[in-house]
Amino acid sequence: MSHDEHRTGEGATEGGTGSHPVGGAASVPAKPVHDGHRVELRVGDPVADPGLGTHEPRPTDIDPAAEKRAERQISLLFAISALLTLGFCVAYFAIPRDTEFAGTNALNLTLGVTLGLALLLIGIGAIQWAKTLMDDHEMVEMRHGSSSSAEDRAEALAAFEQGADESGFGRRSMLRGTLLTSLGVLGLPAVVLLADLGPLPGDDPRKTVWAKGVHVVNDVDGKKLRLDDIQFGQLVNGQPGVFFETEDGEPLYEGTELLNAKAKASVVLVRMVPDEIVNAGSAAKGVEGVLCFSKICPHLGCPISLWEQQTKNLICPCHQSTFDLADGGSVVFGPAKRAVAQLELGLDEEGYLIAMGDFPEPVGPSFPEFYQD
Repeated sequence: MSHDEHRTGEGATEGGTGSHPVGGAASVPAKPVHDGHRVELRVGDPVADPGLGTHEPRPTDIDPAAEKRAERQISLLFAISALLTLGFCVAYFAIPRDTEFAGTNALNLTLGVTLGLALLLIGIGAIQWAKTLMDDHEMVEMRHGSSSSAEDRAEALAAFEQGADESGFGRRSMLRGTLLTSLGVLGLPAVVLLADLGPLPGDDPRKTVWAKGVHVVNDVDGKKLRLDDIQFGQLVNGQPGVFFETEDGEPLYEGTELLNAKAKASVVLVRMVPDEIVNAGSAAKGVEGVLCFSKICPHLGCPISLWEQQTKNLICPCHQSTFDLADGGSVVFGPAKRAVAQLELGLDEEGYLIAMGDFPEPVGPSFPEFYQD
């Protein structure tokens, strides 16, 4: 065989001895030289189909028994995942929250292990499904522009539909059932964990710790207040006195619960000349010109204690809602839509200020209006 004939056999052009065009003839792609999966192209040769050789089928492609075995293994992974998720739900209620194991909280450890393994097994099962049971193709795709043509989009949709068909999702009932079961029970932990949001509110948004006979104390030193402790024109910040102790002297609230209860029950007390109080109903809830109002703004719940002595206005520092305390805490300016709540006062036998009950309406931002009758 001549040198020219040998080059032709290797992809040379007609009338030439090399792989480059001669005399303007169109070039024929040179056949690449490959060794296994390593492709070598000559400098200047156009890219041709690499021709990586015959594709080796997987055992599950040619052996029905291997295919069934892989299907059972993957289904087992999904089934164990479902059981672990159910175990998460059972452990949440069965294991006491203060139980320790190996120096850590047993409940948190169990919840983390069960849910983590459940998710892991679903992932492993999905990967094994793709690697062992879905059709095994080798594809060569030429680079193209970023925008796809209508033909490409149609081809992609067809490939997706083909992949869905090749996955066997429709005909592999055991795989489909166990996968859907494992994914379905994953919703249970989300429902179970709703219990950590706390008990249902019931009528709590309507109530504070104020009750008849509870003393009003100064929020700085905790001392009970008398009428003489509040001067005309003065504003004093107050709290319920010893409301967090039971008859046995034990705390009724602790930690965050205590802080929330105290914040919700915070009040401001002002003293006016009785003739300056223009709202008769509001005056009747006070004692000798001393009036008590919630410190929580009914707009968005900010603490309010900016007091304008001359105008008798209480101003919220957050959004400048302004309330006329001489007129029952009515809104005179700003985004607030409700008057600030007023607490009815009285005197005990020793002359200390006490509450005559709880606030008549919900205290706090506007959303508690939904709890009103």
